[in-house]
Amino acid sequence: MPIIPEKIVYEVRANADNNETAGTLTTRILDYMYEAKLFKLFVPSDLGGLMLPFPEALRVFERASQIDGSFGWLVTIGSGGGFFSAALPPEQSRLLFGNDNSVVAGSGHPNGIARSVDGGYIVSGQWKYCSGSTYASLFTANCRIEGEPGEEAIIRSFAFMPEQVSIIRDWNSFGLKGTDSHSISVEQTFVPTERTFDIMSNPHYDDPIFRYPFLPFAQTSFAAVCLGVCRHFLEEARSFAIARQADWTQSRPQRIATLFKAIEEQEISFEAVSLKFYEVVERSWADFTSGGRISEQDELEVGQCSQDVAKVSLACAHAIFPLLGMAVLMEDNLINRIWRDLHTVTQHSVLVPN
Repeated sequence: MPIIPEKIVYEVRANADNNETAGTLTTRILDYMYEAKLFKLFVPSDLGGLMLPFPEALRVFERASQIDGSFGWLVTIGSGGGFFSAALPPEQSRLLFGNDNSVVAGSGHPNGIARSVDGGYIVSGQWKYCSGSTYASLFTANCRIEGEPGEEAIIRSFAFMPEQVSIIRDWNSFGLKGTDSHSISVEQTFVPTERTFDIMSNPHYDDPIFRYPFLPFAQTSFAAVCLGVCRHFLEEARSFAIARQADWTQSRPQRIATLFKAIEEQEISFEAVSLKFYEVVERSWADFTSGGRISEQDELEVGQCSQDVAKVSLACAHAIFPLLGMAVLMEDNLINRIWRDLHTVTQHSVLVPN
């Protein structure tokens, strides 16, 4: 499992304000992510990837998100694109995932229309929330295959090269600002058949992650980001309280006591949900790798634990944030940024109960 060195932790955090303002990572940080293969956690070793066991990768997502929310989100989303290396034809996988700087951005929403032609498809569409869009070496997106009126739509996934894609710089969220999560569009673009795929088809690599259902894959990945961001929030809240302890003990003794009590209570709740999450993930992953399938009960439990992580993480922030005073209302305050990042991560639909 890659260990992110302290000098990178320092650099990511030192540049977080600039990353948020610019909406993107610095070149130095991005180069480190390529070098450490943080975008290739699920890419097979013969394509230059790390191919980590899933629970290990989740801990990398948590650690990266604890360093900084945008940094962790990009590691998670970029790595998730490695899922498709086993779905594309093998020669395309080698071409598209074999480079050191290979990284995927895209969308799972079927917002494109594809018309079948000789040798491939003509595609038009627009897709939102494509994190990592400005440096992606490959874009993937889902399309509806154009058919006869009244026919049930067939959904297929398409791989676009950067020169085929227009980036619409519309990511204006209040959190995870440094993620380049812009919209993309293509217009009457030819995609050869060999750069299309069905995520439900049999993978051509044997690693179990490629047979793992996509919903629990997404739920647990984003829950790990929640854990990292919330852990950072709790650390900074405690540092904030310690820094003000002497002054507030004199001027606001009840307030500082209440703050420390709230932090301690939320740390207990957080550690409990974190422990349960990894216990469930590791047990269900072991069952999956030994049995070749995930049971319906395990899938439901994994999903519930992931949503519980989001719920408890938000509860931690809501219990503590109002006790921190006016300083944390400023957008350039670190705790304010972490609070905004946490609310942005937990807004993802797979973490919200139906």
